[in-house]
Amino acid sequence: MAAIPSAHAEQFNVLLFSKTAGWHHESIHAGVTAVQELGRLHDFKVFWTEDAGRVFNDQELAKYQAVIFLLTTGDVLDDRQQAVFERYIQAGGGFVGVHSAADTEHGWPWYTRLVGRMFERHPAVQTAVLKVEERNFPGMERFAPRSLATEEWYQFGPPRSDQLKYLLTVDESTYKPGDQSSKGMGSFHPVSWYQHYDHGRSFYTALGHLPATYGDPVFLHHLYGGIYWAATGRTFKAD
Repeated sequence: MAAIPSAHAEQFNVLLFSKTAGWHHESIHAGVTAVQELGRLHDFKVFWTEDAGRVFNDQELAKYQAVIFLLTTGDVLDDRQQAVFERYIQAGGGFVGVHSAADTEHGWPWYTRLVGRMFERHPAVQTAVLKVEERNFPGMERFAPRSLATEEWYQFGPPRSDQLKYLLTVDESTYKPGDQSSKGMGSFHPVSWYQHYDHGRSFYTALGHLPATYGDPVFLHHLYGGIYWAATGRTFKAD
């Protein structure tokens, strides 16, 4: 008897990219496992690779509704691959940046605008108060208005885009942001944001340094919300 083909198809496809050309986070394995599990839980397909040459061409990228830069660092794409990724976003693709995606491709101006703000420095890992700035975005429903989180709190340079909409900030009065040479970012210290950029969509979260963070259901819901929005462009209004 011939096999009956399955009519099932995942709701969207994402490319999970974790190439590093600088610092290699020990949390990459936990992050990959977590995104794959989110795919199973929320019925989307995940293809994971660190081989830019395999996927950063027009034919391959066209298979995906969003590309996730998970804990990438340094210069991970060559000039040809960069041009391909620019065309992908300009055609309406989605981007998700996690943690050190903001410490990637500092010399590529288009990418720095895509991410929105770039990493400059960080203090030691500490517990601090995370604050919700906007709730009407997928994945923000489970955050308390103020909650404790333990993270490597990235400090960022100035905005590279004037389209950023902020989701989370950290209260610098609740931890030690640096020494006398690095006093932190001040009263407004962003942690997560999103924007429409160059006909595509971009979501970024600075959370995700520690392996254990990828076992936190609130963080995972936040991450899925960003993936969902980047892939589909859909939002829901909070009650």
